Amino acid sequence: MTAPKLLADIGGTNARFALQVGERFEAIDVLACAGHATLADAIDAYLARAAAQGHAVGAIAHAAIAIANPVEDDLVRMTNHHWSFSIAHLRAERRLATLLVVNDFAALAMALPYLRDDQRARIGGSGAGVAGKPIGLIGPGTGLGVSGVVPCGAGWTALAGEGGHASFAPNNEDELRILQALWQDFGHVSAERLLSGMGLELMHRVLAGERLGAADITARAHSGASLACLRSVQCFCGVLGSVAGNVALTLGATGGMYIGGGIVPRLGELFARSTFRQRFEDKGRLSAYLARIPTYLITEQYPALVGVAAMLTASLAHDHTQESPCNPQ
Repeated sequence: MTAPKLLADIGGTNARFALQVGERFEAIDVLACAGHATLADAIDAYLARAAAQGHAVGAIAHAAIAIANPVEDDLVRMTNHHWSFSIAHLRAERRLATLLVVNDFAALAMALPYLRDDQRARIGGSGAGVAGKPIGLIGPGTGLGVSGVVPCGAGWTALAGEGGHASFAPNNEDELRILQALWQDFGHVSAERLLSGMGLELMHRVLAGERLGAADITARAHSGASLACLRSVQCFCGVLGSVAGNVALTLGATGGMYIGGGIVPRLGELFARSTFRQRFEDKGRLSAYLARIPTYLITEQYPALVGVAAMLTASLAHDHTQESPCNPQ
């Protein structure tokens, strides 16, 4: 039997794990990051649960981790959680022959060319993606992930960046009010400062003068109980559209623009009816260029696991052939 590979997608809130056996994912499980002192502890907890289900976790030699953080050297310190670890130490401690650690949105981006129609939902627009052209990705969640994939030979190269920390630019009076208020609190105001769970709360605090959690704001907007909450959600969607348009322009993402992360799926019809697409295209002389680019919401439950599995496969193939890899970390 083929020995399983360990896959993980680590966000600021949840850690998603799976065992890859051949082409199949087995023992998919989600653990709360806050419930474990370290990443190593979370891995141990997952493997113990998988072993209890009868999986051969002792045979694991290769693993890949997608993590919500820059991965630039051996020491990884998470931006939106307290975990930090040495890649080399974790590999040795777990007696792994291979431990690939990559940015989570680079891994998510690697899944984009392979998503089927039933794993995505189109959001407005009538254009069609151009095959073999760059594909963009943005995803608000605990933070804001930005990435994409570009063609590389017969495959794709994932871009690992921190575009969520690029400076926010307002497009109307409400957004200017928000920016001016957040300048006082934070100095630099990034796109992530607004396009995240905390960002929705900050927007609502400025626009409505009340402090509510993101879940409460969304629930009251959905029910129609609060026009102020609806206004805040609409503002959030508009800002997301503008930033997504910026990413599409920067990458030349004529292959399509995708939305990941945990927030937008919870907005449901509020997002579908929002100004997201209008703001995505609202780029002056380049509006016609953006109008041709399709935008999609990722509906696949574990897309980053698909991407990080592809990156691990490419890494192992490179180690075997010593050819230049097409999927950088």
